Amino acid sequence: MSLAQHRERIAAARESLGALGTVLWQAGSGGCAGDHSEDQRADGGGGLAGLLGEVDALGGACDAARVAVTAEALDRGETSSGPLALSPVQWVRRHAPTTRAGGAGQVVALAHAFAKPVNEAVKEAVDAGRLPVRSAAAVVVEADKLRPLLADGADAPVVAGLVDMAAEHGPRGCRLLRSALLARYGRDGVLQDEQDAGKTFVSLSQPHDSPGGISEYRLSLDAEGRAVLEAALGPLSAPRPVEGERDLRSSDRRRGDALVQLVRRAVAADGTVGKNSSTTLFLTMDWESLRDAVGAATTLGSVDSGSHLAAETVRRLACDASVIPVVLGSHGEVLDLGRNVRLFTPAQTRRLWLRDGGCTFPGCDAPPSWTDGHHLVHWADFGSSDLTNAALLCERHHTIAHQRRLAGRVVLSPEGERVVWDLARGSYDELLALRAAQERA
Repeated sequence: MSLAQHRERIAAARESLGALGTVLWQAGSGGCAGDHSEDQRADGGGGLAGLLGEVDALGGACDAARVAVTAEALDRGETSSGPLALSPVQWVRRHAPTTRAGGAGQVVALAHAFAKPVNEAVKEAVDAGRLPVRSAAAVVVEADKLRPLLADGADAPVVAGLVDMAAEHGPRGCRLLRSALLARYGRDGVLQDEQDAGKTFVSLSQPHDSPGGISEYRLSLDAEGRAVLEAALGPLSAPRPVEGERDLRSSDRRRGDALVQLVRRAVAADGTVGKNSSTTLFLTMDWESLRDAVGAATTLGSVDSGSHLAAETVRRLACDASVIPVVLGSHGEVLDLGRNVRLFTPAQTRRLWLRDGGCTFPGCDAPPSWTDGHHLVHWADFGSSDLTNAALLCERHHTIAHQRRLAGRVVLSPEGERVVWDLARGSYDELLALRAAQERA
């Protein structure tokens, strides 16, 4: 078919769509799938629902054609030729007026991107009508961000995953897939590094007072903080009927009330030993990944279910009483559900408060109430939960000890037992290797 014939059909399609409203009364009611009424047979089937799908598919084809025409114009240099010197985006806005409200930049970006072989799968999805321009642009941007972080040979399945997610859930869904893709296809340590870097941006603003005694805060959390907070808020923010009447509070109101309740519980604890959380974060991870500190765990049991936490983060969180690591075998069977002797008892923790006097990391003076019990030989490496394998660490140094793989040991001095740390990066791995050699001897 020649270009002239295509343009005739485009003109006919425009004329048809312009007059469509005058004949919509002829459309059937739609009905259920597989139920073809006489009206449906008369109008071609599907009723108004089917007709809307056909018009939508035509709109997708227009999206793809708009990108194709722009790509050809860029290739010819037509966008910057002629009496007016226009940028590519200005050229699109001038000749495609519907993009003046937004979208011209995405059309141009895709026209450039589709010239690269790495984006062939995205182009095919747009040409087939699976992806609108906005979603395709998000896929291209996210894929470009991920490529430097991926293992060799992972580009094709990652792009396919992004396309599928964007087709189903739009641009936002595409971006939400990032941690899952890095967990499965990322180079070793990439997800851990990214989540560790996220801690830099954790913040809670000072209150901003508004009329009526209302105060507004701005809270930013990393992946770990979000998972823990959502697990805690979940049960407390559920709708609660009062005397048989349904809870009329909005979701945001219930979450705000739940956060205040959490703070009140924490204040009521008054720094006492132990944790009494009514909420628990469950993390599932296969044994090999947990042992080798690779891949990621998946969260369960909260609004945040399905997000991913990197392996070394999971090993550290195993010291937390409100986190239950569910270790899976190669066929998905549960090998371990938290282990019965995973946590230090309140009595052991009191002894640690007396023995250590606070965070044991060199130079830190955090008091005992700011610390957690840390397994010197990690729980994931079958470290026991007894005082000879325990040390108090504040949250910051607990994270550092796991990130840098630092070894600590309990030694006997004239002043009594104390914890000594080897601050050489990777000293913990050397300790594990020594233990393994001693067991083989």
